[in-house]
Amino acid sequence: MLQWIKNIPIPLIYLSFLLLWFYYAIFSASYLALLGFVFLLVCLFIQFPWKPASKVLVICGIFGFWFLFQNWQQSQASQNLADSVERVRILPDTIKVNGDSLSFRGKSDGRIFQVYYKLQSEEEKEAFQSLTDLHEIGLEGKLSEPEGQRNFGGFNYQAYLKTQGIYQTLNIKKIQSLQKVGSWDIGENLSSLRRKAVVWIKTHFPDPMRNYMTGLLLGHLDTDFEEMNELYSSLGIIHLFALSGMQVGFFMDGFKKLLLRSGLTQEKLKWLTYPFSIIYAGLTGFSASVIRSLLQKLLAQHGVKGLDNFALTVLVLFIVMPNFFLTAGGVLSCAYAFILTMTSKEGVGLKAVTRESLVISLGILPILSFYFAEFQPWSILLTFVFSFLFDFVFLPLLSILFAISFLYPVIQLSFIFEWLEGMIRFVSQVASRPFVFGQPNAWLLILLLISLALVYDLRKNIKRLTVLSLLIIGLFFLTKHPLENEITMLDVGQGESIFLRDVTGKTILIDVGGKAESNKKIEKWQEKATTSNAHRTFIPYLKSRGVAKIDQLILTNTDKEHVGDLLEVTKAFHVGEILVSKGSLKQKEFVAELQATQTKVRSVSVGENLPIFGSQLEVLSPRKIGDGGHEDSLVLYGKLLDKHFLFTGNVEEKGEKDLLKQYPDLEVDVLKASQHGSKKSSSSAFLEQLKPEMTLISVGKNNRTKLPHQETLTRLEGINSKVYRTDQQGAIRFKGWKSWKVETVG
Repeated sequence: MLQWIKNIPIPLIYLSFLLLWFYYAIFSASYLALLGFVFLLVCLFIQFPWKPASKVLVICGIFGFWFLFQNWQQSQASQNLADSVERVRILPDTIKVNGDSLSFRGKSDGRIFQVYYKLQSEEEKEAFQSLTDLHEIGLEGKLSEPEGQRNFGGFNYQAYLKTQGIYQTLNIKKIQSLQKVGSWDIGENLSSLRRKAVVWIKTHFPDPMRNYMTGLLLGHLDTDFEEMNELYSSLGIIHLFALSGMQVGFFMDGFKKLLLRSGLTQEKLKWLTYPFSIIYAGLTGFSASVIRSLLQKLLAQHGVKGLDNFALTVLVLFIVMPNFFLTAGGVLSCAYAFILTMTSKEGVGLKAVTRESLVISLGILPILSFYFAEFQPWSILLTFVFSFLFDFVFLPLLSILFAISFLYPVIQLSFIFEWLEGMIRFVSQVASRPFVFGQPNAWLLILLLISLALVYDLRKNIKRLTVLSLLIIGLFFLTKHPLENEITMLDVGQGESIFLRDVTGKTILIDVGGKAESNKKIEKWQEKATTSNAHRTFIPYLKSRGVAKIDQLILTNTDKEHVGDLLEVTKAFHVGEILVSKGSLKQKEFVAELQATQTKVRSVSVGENLPIFGSQLEVLSPRKIGDGGHEDSLVLYGKLLDKHFLFTGNVEEKGEKDLLKQYPDLEVDVLKASQHGSKKSSSSAFLEQLKPEMTLISVGKNNRTKLPHQETLTRLEGINSKVYRTDQQGAIRFKGWKSWKVETVG
């Protein structure tokens, strides 16, 4: 193998880097990546003689054909969708039970589906929680395409499932049969084996010990770990549960030592590591980081070391897992591995380890910002401390306890993990909020990575290092403070939230979205761990724009669809002040929620101006103090850059008449429709007088109330107002310097 590597006309790391650009040019249809690939090809022919450069071009052509073939296959799969499914085989290790919600991945006719089902009884819930063998379900259900991206910088569920080979979701209406089946498929049997291990641990070990055992040994974290998952994430150390080189090394080395002591020769052992690797990968759910680590480990035993090892791993991943570099886990796993490879020879001892930790944290920062938009500085220290505990104490300890549990489960050590979680909770309380960098665009990301690479190369040249450091700071500044004005109506489902920020960084958030509370009573077994709507929608968006502080949070009314996620917002961002109407303060429940935020609250009156965009938003309503109902809703108006905006809150027809009476000459270019386009608002008289050029409607996709109402849409059509709807187009954003340009997600 080493001889084969030597025959490659250029260093292997250069080839993998070149092909990585080609990969993104094809799979992401990125003109920037294609430009980068062409530029590197030109450099190749300048730097190397024509003959070896031509050989590299042939290699690129072979890989390019493979990339195009894989991309074509995915395109065909996304077009040739199934019409119906009557039977589906459960992949047991993908089973997740959350309250009365069941989800898993299932196979049918060579296709994989993401399956959802509402459990009908506690007995049915317990049956699926304990299910470990391969089963086939006869069903009646509905197929649909996964939800795509709804907000700028938001999670694209459809794209994620595509990387897993899934193109449709299946909602089961009725389970007609459940039958145990056999299979010759290695992957399916490994899925069953992993599920057996998870269920065994959950039934023989107490909480929270069992979560750490399934997480560190099998890469499985269940829904009952949701609270701690959020705490570990906020501290920037959730990656401790991502199985990587340390776990792979621990189990591979343990396997080798065991067989060598039994008298097996090195040569035979070398080949036995391959089936062991497949089994271990299956038991960990074929996670990206495990597969990368296993490949590097297997190549190392053939004498491939250092950068050649890493580069060859990348080339193999291009072939065996074509979607690997389209996932955050895959990219981060390889990024960490590359930085570790580059820094592994820089000395030993505590000083060297500390330097290595800092280099890794800095080197990975642009990619972390690209995927998560924030960085927790405490994570550098916490990773240093807790990685020792997890890798050198908990991993061996839990492995031993799991092995002997088949003879006698030792549960007395659960207090250690209770103590650990207590410490994590304490640290999360005293630690500062993560530093929000924002999400760099493709150009800024590439410039950041190149700059950091140059910093590493020129680390001993103080003058150049200073210049590069200033450049990096400038690039991060542009990411955090994009020099542009914006008004964005976010897609928060059946709710409402509008974000405003001017070029100076002044921020205003109008409403926070939320869900109306259901009056339906549920039993204990139906209760589920949920993530707030805000954490799925506008919180990621605001962080992707570098927002860490909201200067003024305006709550136009007290409806849950407008204020339901208030507490989540004040936890995620520093809020300067909360502005409300005087009438809303008569609502006791609403006042209690305001007090819980521990944020300054101020009531505003008609005529008050809120400066932004070199202009101001004026409060037009309510003129009288009511009881906190819809007619107490705040109405805001202003000429922002070149257009007049009217944000109507939740007013009904009566409030609209009052507005027309008080402001007969009101000029409106952009109208935010009240009540999600209900027929109770946006009356004919109101629209006929205002004649807005554009109308924005925030409404949930496939909402139960079937809003916006057709009567409202007909009225808007009658005045030739262009309608933008979040249910059809996702988030709607106005951007510009002196004038607005409209863009939508969909």
